[in-house]
Order: sequence, then C-alpha cells, then structure tokens
Amino acid sequence: MPPVLEAARPVAADTAPLTEPTPPALTDQVALARLYGQPLFKIPHDLYIPPDALEVFLEAFEGPLDLLLYLIRKQNFNILDIPLVQVTDQYLGYVEEIRSRNLELAAEYLLMAAMLIEIKSRMLLPPKVKEGEEEAADPRAELVRRLLEYEKMKLAAQQLNDLPQHGRDFVQAQVFIEQSLAPRFPDVDVAELQAAWRDIVRRARLVQHHHISREALSVREYMSRVLKQLQGRRFVPFEAVFAPQEGPAVLVVTFIALLELAKESLLEITQAEAFAPIYLRLTYLPISPV
Repeated sequence: MPPVLEAARPVAADTAPLTEPTPPALTDQVALARLYGQPLFKIPHDLYIPPDALEVFLEAFEGPLDLLLYLIRKQNFNILDIPLVQVTDQYLGYVEEIRSRNLELAAEYLLMAAMLIEIKSRMLLPPKVKEGEEEAADPRAELVRRLLEYEKMKLAAQQLNDLPQHGRDFVQAQVFIEQSLAPRFPDVDVAELQAAWRDIVRRARLVQHHHISREALSVREYMSRVLKQLQGRRFVPFEAVFAPQEGPAVLVVTFIALLELAKESLLEITQAEAFAPIYLRLTYLPISPV
C-alpha cells in the first residue's frame, strides 16, 4: 500500500529531532511536509490522494429558490417563460449531488424538486379551461411569482448589505464629558476670607464710637440672628450680615458665629470666581439653575 501523506505544513529542516539528523545537502531547504515523522522535501511519485480529500464549492445557495433562480439567470432564461424541462433536469442533478452528502439539507430541496416535477407533468397534459376563463392558467404562474418576489427580496438585502454598517465599515466616535447636576463653585481661600474680614474691621473703625462699655455677647444668639437674616433668601453678601455701627465686639462675635455655622454645615460660603464677592446661603436651600 502506498504511503499516505500527513497534513502538509512548512517545517524548517533545523527543527527535526536530534536523533534523526537531516542530510547535509538538505539542511538549508524547507520541508514540504512530514511523512511518518520524517521531513519530506520531494513529493513521491507513488503518493496516493483519495478522490474525496479535497472538495471545492464554487456556489453557495441559501435555499431552493436561490438555486432555481441561479440556474435561470446563469443561462439567461426568461423568468416569465421558463423552459421547465432543462431547469428541472439541472435542478435534480444538483439535488442528487447534495443528497449523497447531507440528507437533512437535501430535504428542503427535494420539496422544490417535487413541485417542479408536478408542474412539468401538468404542462405535458392538455390544458383545462375553467368556466368564465378564456385561457387555461399557466402551471408555472405560482412558481414565477415566488421567484420574482424572492429576487426582489434578495436585491433589497444586497442593497442593505452594501450600506455602511457600524462596526464593519466605520466606528462611532465617543466623547465622555463629565457633567455635574449642581453648579460647582470654587473654594474660598483663607487669605481671601481674611482680606474680607480686614475690610469689615476697617469700615467698622470709621464709624466706631469711643464709648466704652462692658457687655456679654452670646455666639449662639448671633448664630440665630444670622440664620434669620439668611432665611428665605438665596444669596446674601458677606458684608450684609455685619453691623459696623454696633462696634468691633459685635463684629467679632458675628464673625465667630459665621464660622460656627459653617462648621456645623448650616451655612455655605461661596464665591463665583477668583476675586469675586463672597456670598452666604443656607445649606438646605436648593440652588436654582441660572
């Protein structure tokens, strides 16, 4: 029995086992295949290749109508006047070919073959004219209608397939933009808060009285007073909560009250931008969009 060739793949001669050295003259050549583990540099004359070792399918059909339409269009037949004898013989030849390989696939084609044979036999019989009709109906009419509808659908599918498709012909660009639901105000710097406080003290000295008196001031009382001033108002200027005419002591207590309210998250100190005026607002009042 002649040797059977293993699966052919290029193998370099220097990858052969060390126990089976390659002849020196063939060291720089590339083996065509391996036969029983040995590199093969020439195709043997007695090589036997089975007839079914390689099969090439030139056409792929999506169903019986696709095959029938292919046979008609290939030979330039008029689809409205199909030469049923030739088409049926060619169709049955193809069905016989695929039935020997795939019986499940051939079942659908056999149904169409039976329909073609039925139409062919009806065309051999004398036509019968029904009452109220001048001519007998063509047995091929229903088949022609189905072929025309299938051809329309096939052309429409081809046109849709030719359109640019996402992921095949182009890629959609995506840009991610981080958006916040609430407006974000810049943080107030400590130096800016100190400068605002110095401006308040400077203006307080301009209107201060030289009357010296001792009075007890409560931070909690001024915290309540500030909350009342901010109640029902969205934004209040930083300077509006101070009363320079009441003296520096009241200004200090009011400023401490503001810090305590901010510490307890009852008050927010905001600024639209750098070097902009400073505003106060209650934390539980929502900010309407501008």
